[in-house]
Amino acid sequence: MMLRKVIVIGAINEAGTSLLDDRPDIEYEVVVDVSEENLCQVVQNAHGLLVRTANISTRVIASAPNLEVVSRHGVGYDNVDVESLTARRIPLALAVGSNAVSVAEQAMHLILTLTKQGFLYHQAVQKGEFDFRQRPSSTCLEGKSILVIGFGRTGSRVAARAAAFDMNIFVIDPYINPDIIRRAGGTVVTDLATVLPHMDVVTIHCPKTPETRNLIGRTALDAMKASAILINTARGGIVNEMDLVAALSSNQIAGAGIDVFETEPPDIDHPLLALPNVVLSPHCAGVTRESLIQMATIAAQNILAAFDGTLQPEMVANAEVLLGPT
Repeated sequence: MMLRKVIVIGAINEAGTSLLDDRPDIEYEVVVDVSEENLCQVVQNAHGLLVRTANISTRVIASAPNLEVVSRHGVGYDNVDVESLTARRIPLALAVGSNAVSVAEQAMHLILTLTKQGFLYHQAVQKGEFDFRQRPSSTCLEGKSILVIGFGRTGSRVAARAAAFDMNIFVIDPYINPDIIRRAGGTVVTDLATVLPHMDVVTIHCPKTPETRNLIGRTALDAMKASAILINTARGGIVNEMDLVAALSSNQIAGAGIDVFETEPPDIDHPLLALPNVVLSPHCAGVTRESLIQMATIAAQNILAAFDGTLQPEMVANAEVLLGPT
């Protein structure tokens, strides 16, 4: 029996480690020091890496000559050097579907908090200003139009929840069959610039790639309604933060709900943090009690599947490595 070593980089729920415990051919170590220097040391004998948020750089990957799989505790992978893995035909497995519900619910929370002005009403009651209700500033979602950018597992769930509020659903995703969008009740959008002036809510659910970096910048924000709100629970960098600050400060758009930032954590003096028309959260959209169990479980299952030769392509970011050498 070949003994394989797994390095768990960052503490995970015991639902994941228990799966590793159950395998006599697996030994694992949980590492909390995620500095590059330390990781280069601890991965030297590793066959698998189970990664939370640590940066898995070219150097870290090069330090693991026996590496067979990297498994993300989540679905984003901008913290992993995919090219280095692919060059060595090492799969990058993702915990596909593990936190889609959590992120979709957080997106709806941000939409509702902004449109219903929940923070203003809360503060008014705290201050004893009960007559604040005579100055209605909230709006209804029924009949409003929402643009969902990215129609994967999360975006499609946001669309379903928005439809339950009787919103008009518009979707832009060039990688999804248009018939899938239509069957879900959405209108297919192919040109962002054309549709933005008509949207009440714009919500982002696409990965950060060279193509989507700064997707929402000055041009897009200038095209939006003054009453529109922007939601980003995807990745920092898809929205140009300084352009967003300018748009919010000048009331070019009405508000924004932001869960992700270009640099995390953002500087305490970042101008976005001081604006009254934003709702912010600390990259926690995908972090609920339920999703932590799911992410740990699926991430561990993917490690074991890779060792057993049963890892499915739909769980792999660089699925081409499963096809073998060309």
